[in-house]
Amino acid sequence: MSDTDVPVRVDGRTARAERTRTAIVDAHLALIGEGDLRPTGERIAERAGVSLRALWTNFKDMETLFEASGERVLAEQKAAYQPIPVNLPLVKRVDAFCRQRARLLQLIAPSARAAQLREPTSAQLRRNRAKHIELLRNELTELFAVELDAAGQDRTQLLNALIAASMWPAWSMLRDGLGLGVDEARRTMTRTILALLAASD
Repeated sequence: MSDTDVPVRVDGRTARAERTRTAIVDAHLALIGEGDLRPTGERIAERAGVSLRALWTNFKDMETLFEASGERVLAEQKAAYQPIPVNLPLVKRVDAFCRQRARLLQLIAPSARAAQLREPTSAQLRRNRAKHIELLRNELTELFAVELDAAGQDRTQLLNALIAASMWPAWSMLRDGLGLGVDEARRTMTRTILALLAASD
């Protein structure tokens, strides 16, 4: 074997490992999307078409799989995000924001429901949630900069209230707890966000 054969073999092995990891993450998210909110390693491996040994060779435990799946969900959410012009009137900004939040929250709904079940015992799922919070915090800070600045010493409290009103737990209450349809839940979120921002005037 010549020296030039070694990189090809290594690259091929790396590519196969990456395909296996992708298949495992695909399987994990597919099972969750079908309603299996606590898929076992055995079910994930079976769906991915790999051995259980291959699963745990590529992911040392469920926490590392939660990390990879969480990164996939976050990437999909970022890809679906569309910037909202910050110079729109407040009512139009709130409407655009809530329409987009409804769409994005519906996109991540299966994984969010699954994460809720395991977050109390999973440090990685809590880290995944923190990434979503930070992403939303940055969006709100930019989109409602004028209103947040006008809140003065209550700025942090207002920002926290906006985050709480537009994260998954609030959406889950509207959709699952109160049984509202997507449009009605979105209108309720819009009313809440508008009320919070109006109170800061």
